[in-house]
Amino acid sequence: MEGLKKRKLELDEAGNGELASKEELRFLIEPLAKPQLVDLLAKLGSQYPSIAEEIKSIASADPAHRKLFVRGLAWNTTSETLRAAFQEHGEIEEGAVIFDKVTGKSRGYGFITFKNMESTQQALRAPSKLIDGRLAVCNLACESLSGTSSAPDLSLRKLYIGSLSPEVTSEILLNYFARHGEIEEGSVAYDRDTNESRGFGFVTYKTAEAAKKAIDDVEKMLGGRNIVVKYADSHKGKTGQPPFPSGVVPMAPLPMNPGYMQPGKGHVGSGPPINYSYPQTVAPYSASPYPNPPPTAPSLYPIQWQIPYPQVSAKKDQHGDPPAAVGMNPYYYPKQ
Repeated sequence: MEGLKKRKLELDEAGNGELASKEELRFLIEPLAKPQLVDLLAKLGSQYPSIAEEIKSIASADPAHRKLFVRGLAWNTTSETLRAAFQEHGEIEEGAVIFDKVTGKSRGYGFITFKNMESTQQALRAPSKLIDGRLAVCNLACESLSGTSSAPDLSLRKLYIGSLSPEVTSEILLNYFARHGEIEEGSVAYDRDTNESRGFGFVTYKTAEAAKKAIDDVEKMLGGRNIVVKYADSHKGKTGQPPFPSGVVPMAPLPMNPGYMQPGKGHVGSGPPINYSYPQTVAPYSASPYPNPPPTAPSLYPIQWQIPYPQVSAKKDQHGDPPAAVGMNPYYYPKQ
């Protein structure tokens, strides 16, 4: 009765004033940000049941808002078992486990579509659910397809558990690790054909702090065995590819004197070659088959004209030591 009186009072007040047209209201609403619109609709829906019903109808019209993706199912979980696990949240429109078309075996996941969006939101408040001894997890199917459901800190929350005894089930595993914090999902890995334990499993905590506690815990005895607990990403062994093959030591480039010029290449360095000036004059060839050295660059050594790089003079010191390498390159020495 009070709601009807309030609605009648609202109509009376509206009758005394001028009602805004739909176009005028749209013009006022369009500049508003999404949070403002959400707050406005939530306020109106809480005050007027008719608006609340309209909001529910529009929200539930799109199946994407009502469809859940359920992963981590046991290989023996059937579609009937999956639907029964989610019936507590509301009426189910459709639900099925996905099976391989060739082998006919479960692929470990399925879908649940509720009739109302409210039921979907209720199921998402408790996304982890124990089904056939395995902790399955659900989220909106549209998020799974777009890849937006993966949390950025998943690598810090997901643990690999190794060296498990065959007697350790998923329930035992989850109960053992629940002492460190709330678990989002986890199970023992089972063979698809034999349904026997493969000796390892995974546990994903809701917080990175809980995962770190599990790793730092010195007591790691489960099922009569010392188990292995580490981050799941580290178990993959994804290490960066070495830049060089094993056994090969990278060599640094050989130092080059700025005045040294290589055959067929331009001048190396920012300044002119040592003891050379530009432009350099070249002595004309004589009629002799063995021309004399250029007068501007006297040399103590015979000239090897078949060598394409410029001649560099090197004086022998008073002790008779061999000349230094040209350009500090150990592979080039002038002939003596």
